Amino acid sequence: MKIDLRLTLHYGLTIFLSAFLLFQVQPMIGKMILPWFGGSASVWTTCMLFFQMTLLLGYLYSHWVVRFLAPRRQSLVHLGLLVASLLLLPISPSEAWKPTGAENPTLRILGLLLVSIGLPYFVLSTTGPLVQAWFARERSGQVPYRLFALSNFGSMLALIAYPLVVEPALPTLWQSYAWSGLFICFAISCGVLAWRGRNSEPIVLHHEHQQVPPLRGTQLLLWAALAACPSILMVADTSFLSENIAPIPLLWVAPLALYLLSFILCFERHGWYRRRVFLPLLVLGLTALAWLPTLGLTALPIYLSMAINLSAFFVACMVCHGELARRQPHIGHLTTYYLMLAVGGACGGFFVGVIAPYFFNANYELSIGIVLTGLVTALAVIPGTRFSRPAWRLAAVSGTLVFLVALSLIRIADHIEENSGAEITVRNFYGTLRVFANAEKGYRTMLHGQIIHGRQFLAPDKVQQPTTYYSPDGGAGKALLIKGGSAPLRVGIVGIGVGTLATYGRPGDYYRLYDIDPLVIDVAREHFGFLSKTAAQTEIILGDARLQLDIETPQQFDVLVVDAFSGDSVPVHLLTREAFALYFRHLKPDGVLAVHITNRFLDLRPVIKTAADHFGKEVRVVDVAGDQERGVFRSRWALISGNPEFFRHPSLQDAQPIADAGNFRPWKDDYSSLFAILM
Repeated sequence: MKIDLRLTLHYGLTIFLSAFLLFQVQPMIGKMILPWFGGSASVWTTCMLFFQMTLLLGYLYSHWVVRFLAPRRQSLVHLGLLVASLLLLPISPSEAWKPTGAENPTLRILGLLLVSIGLPYFVLSTTGPLVQAWFARERSGQVPYRLFALSNFGSMLALIAYPLVVEPALPTLWQSYAWSGLFICFAISCGVLAWRGRNSEPIVLHHEHQQVPPLRGTQLLLWAALAACPSILMVADTSFLSENIAPIPLLWVAPLALYLLSFILCFERHGWYRRRVFLPLLVLGLTALAWLPTLGLTALPIYLSMAINLSAFFVACMVCHGELARRQPHIGHLTTYYLMLAVGGACGGFFVGVIAPYFFNANYELSIGIVLTGLVTALAVIPGTRFSRPAWRLAAVSGTLVFLVALSLIRIADHIEENSGAEITVRNFYGTLRVFANAEKGYRTMLHGQIIHGRQFLAPDKVQQPTTYYSPDGGAGKALLIKGGSAPLRVGIVGIGVGTLATYGRPGDYYRLYDIDPLVIDVAREHFGFLSKTAAQTEIILGDARLQLDIETPQQFDVLVVDAFSGDSVPVHLLTREAFALYFRHLKPDGVLAVHITNRFLDLRPVIKTAADHFGKEVRVVDVAGDQERGVFRSRWALISGNPEFFRHPSLQDAQPIADAGNFRPWKDDYSSLFAILM
């Protein structure tokens, strides 16, 4: 009995540790490479695609070795993989993979991840189904599906621990060392199990005397479809949250943790998922998911809209994973079952990560996921339900069709409305851009997602008037006007928008503009006149500004404007101490750094203050209330300079110093946390 208990604990510990490491490395490696690709929310979407595709390969490997290799060969092959993966520790992405300009970011991220963590991640991804099969073989064919719940518990614990414990406490280098140390422990534990089972009988021999029911193609497709729907919703929903708040592990893990929680509840015991409870909730949840995007970003408090969003998403996961749990097959089909779950998850990730950004001109994937979830659930539930009367079945089918049509109409109407009147709608890895011309109010506007990124008046006497966040009252406008004087200026701008700041350019001035998104550059040139009509000489540099500045000789800027934020999304790598060191290297000794810190959810002033203090610079904050008649938006800018005379200018008398940051821990490339600056 004690031996059986120890053996069960050994199997459980190995599966738990592999799952913990599998999902601990996801936000960790994502954070490591995020600065190399402009801090875009799509970095996490692409990472998720890699993780799901590698998981699929791991499950395919597990299915292959269990079905076609004898136990001794299984042991030798897997021991070889474990040893080979140890040779790649500690994990660290090579800087040779940093982009230099216009490379395809999706392919580059996938290649980087493959080289950096591909083999260790693959080995971890094989553990769940493979070790469960070994357990069933050694424990006389006991069905080990509760080990799957334990695996998902380890995954969820890892996701919760990263933003709450690991990220605030450890720099990324030490995170890598800690993870690698735990991976060695896992490899030893898994290696012992592999060696122990080398002389076991093949798992199929335990079932020769049993009638193993054959699998039908429709059953395989249903397993994959039920796994694909939550995957689509998870990645699409995460992308939406990341684009409009910040592409950080804190927001990456919330949908993924709920996704895993539903797996735990559904596979730990069947009682958690009850159709009579969750199917009505699914109707409400899908309706909420379809309705929320029709509202503006400010229609509901952010915490309320996120609570509704994530609750509805969780219900959808519970239904799909609950239906999967109800369809657990005979132990002889265990690896096939897990393989189809991985196929569905990978298809969902591929759809959102590759097909949507490169084949859609707007964000349609969340809408497709909502309707598809309703359809697949109906196909899973209705055919197998016994109705007392044929009329009840007809009513169920009719009601489902009406509901699906209603969901589709809500989403179609929303997409038609959001694109109505758009002169252009384009999309790529970095997001969706739309341009609208409002003849009645006399201006043209560019939106990135749901956020206005620039506006230009159409009237000839106003066409060069700076608008939105860039008025003469704003921080960047004041810096450019004050530093103008009589001498020509050298100005650097990180983030083009529609090129509004170029309107401050005078004959003899030089404006060097950096942007990572080629679509933004094209839209600014073709649909707005700020760049073409400026009197200054302009030069546009394609690529991540920080990487470009790192390889350039000092530019001797009089003013450097950092304004590369996507709405309320914060590319953290532009606000670290190393980033500020780079900015000051390119500024003249009396130059001014203007950082746009307008944000609804985050107070970035402590970040700015600690960086300015470290480099011995003064900092002031310029707040503008906004003026609708002039097309001016509310804005907050931080102006930083080592020249005290600059801040004595009369136009900066209302600028406010930033209070001492106290115990705020400075942001560095290997450390940042948003908890301390949440509003």
